[in-house]
Amino acid sequence: MNKFPLYELRAVDKDFVGPGEQVSVLRQLTLSIQAGESIAIVGSSGSGKSTLLHLLGTLESPSAGEIFFEGQNLTKLDEAGKAAFRNRELGFVFQFHHLLPEFSALENVAMPGIISGMKRHDALEHAREVLAQVGLEAGHNRRVSTLSGGERQRAAIARALFLKPKVLLADEPTGSLDEQNGDRIGDLLIELNCDLGMTVVVVTHNDVLARKMNRRLELRSGELYEQAD
Repeated sequence: MNKFPLYELRAVDKDFVGPGEQVSVLRQLTLSIQAGESIAIVGSSGSGKSTLLHLLGTLESPSAGEIFFEGQNLTKLDEAGKAAFRNRELGFVFQFHHLLPEFSALENVAMPGIISGMKRHDALEHAREVLAQVGLEAGHNRRVSTLSGGERQRAAIARALFLKPKVLLADEPTGSLDEQNGDRIGDLLIELNCDLGMTVVVVTHNDVLARKMNRRLELRSGELYEQAD
């Protein structure tokens, strides 16, 4: 068993410099995330939720402080090291699915494997398995443009799962969906967390989705507060 938390943030600041001013978004954040947790990060628009998710995903770097993953200091990695870390450990899901409309759901999900050097046949076979995990096996040969919004988001989640990441980072995954499809996506994220032991961190304005998670953290004035049930 790993003696380190999955994630550990130590006194993390994040500032953005604009014309004539510096905006402090996150201030002295301290956070520990254990493997297998499901966490919702909530807060008002502009509170820094997506910024925090981007820091966890090494898409941005902190202005000060350190971020550790299983004891490894992510802030010490160069860009190539961060890219390798993301490919190895993380899956990303965003509000808009960013699927390639000219390809089928199956081809979209297989894309990470093909890019990483897998044989096309093997990548497509594994993509079928992952699509079945998210309940989209019936529509795998349809072009993305013919899928419903909920089906497209399921395909995007399947693509994020293709390389078997330890962590799924989701930024407003239900933000473009109606209530029914949003609820289904929330249930799917919890199933992945429970069945696969995958750590799930979700940024959301959706209170129903947030309450499905084991922990809820609220960002206010650049600081994190744990929400009680």
